[in-house]
Amino acid sequence: MRGKNDHGIIFEFIPIGSYVKVSAIDTRTGTEVSIVGDPKRGEQALRMTARRKLEMIMAKTAKPPRLGGLSV
Repeated sequence: MRGKNDHGIIFEFIPIGSYVKVSAIDTRTGTEVSIVGDPKRGEQALRMTARRKLEMIMAKTAKPPRLGGLSV
C-alpha cells in the first residue's frame, strides 16, 4: 500500500545491440536516470539497479529542510 507521499516510477526498456538501456522516471518530480545493462540479468535486476540510481540522484538533489526562521 502506498502512503500519501509516495509516488511512482516509470521504467522504459530500449534494446541497443546486445545491451538494454533502462530509464527510470519519477512521476512526481520528472527526474530521470538511465543505466545500460546486460538483458541476461533479467528485468527485475535491471529495474532495481535503475531504481537505486534514481533514489541516489534524488537524495543528492533534495533540498535541505528549512529551519522555520530560526537563526543559527
